[in-house]
Amino acid sequence: MKSLIRIGTRGSKLALWQANWVKNALEKRFGEIVVEIVKIKTRGDKILDVPLARVGGKGLFVKEIEQALLEKSIDLAVHSMKDMPAVTPAGLEIRAVPERENPRDVLISLTGKTIDQLPPGAVIGTSSLRRRAQLLHLRPDLKIKSLRGNLDTRLKKLESGEFDGIILAAAGIHRLGAADKVTQYMEFETILPAVGQGALCLETRNGDPLIGPFIDALDHGPTRTAVEAERAFLARLEGGCQVPIAAHARIENEALEIVGLVADLNGRHLIKAGKKGKTGESLELGLAVAEVLLAKGAQKILEQLKKDET
Repeated sequence: MKSLIRIGTRGSKLALWQANWVKNALEKRFGEIVVEIVKIKTRGDKILDVPLARVGGKGLFVKEIEQALLEKSIDLAVHSMKDMPAVTPAGLEIRAVPERENPRDVLISLTGKTIDQLPPGAVIGTSSLRRRAQLLHLRPDLKIKSLRGNLDTRLKKLESGEFDGIILAAAGIHRLGAADKVTQYMEFETILPAVGQGALCLETRNGDPLIGPFIDALDHGPTRTAVEAERAFLARLEGGCQVPIAAHARIENEALEIVGLVADLNGRHLIKAGKKGKTGESLELGLAVAEVLLAKGAQKILEQLKKDET
């Protein structure tokens, strides 16, 4: 008799694509298991008419799934890594990080114009404070309007003329087969991605002896190393709040490089720094970049953002 693995996931089209990718990868490798997908509604899925920053920090799309994991009603949680808070709850662990998709942000514009070509005062849709801050730093004339919902909803709002352009993660666009709609891939120098963007998070109960060995087969060492650096950076700076923080790490020529950023909401003050080191120093490099930013003024920005929230 085959062993059953229950995957917990959000019910969105993208989340289900991700969960099914994991299901297929596991069943292809291990003939002795069968995988079932369990849809779980999170708080972030229930609140669609309010910007994410107003309803809470990171964790909006993962807490209910993690609770199901702790209660053993599922065996594995599949998340988008960028939704994960910096600290994993007691009793759970990030067991595997599969190979990363394209981590960049993309622009889809109504007229096919790039971000530099859009007219003064163009309206851009995004729900991300990180994207908002970097766009306004680049072009203070842009009007940034909140945009929530699944990919189809966002595209319909763009096509109806509500926006001149929308900014999304390339990974989701690629996974849903909509890469042909992309107007422009944003360079890292223009918009630095969210921590973990493009990567999946496979979360299990700590040291699970039955499920763990199967999940380990999907881990991709270079992606895990890069994501560990980014998450160490995140943990040092803010933990779980919705603030304009970005980081991207990558391995090139056997060296690990991470660039991190903190900005205020309007992009007037934007602080960026990077470091390069050995691949075995991912946590140290992430922390070091965070410390450089704090010393350069990020601490004041973060303190002001916290004051504004209260």
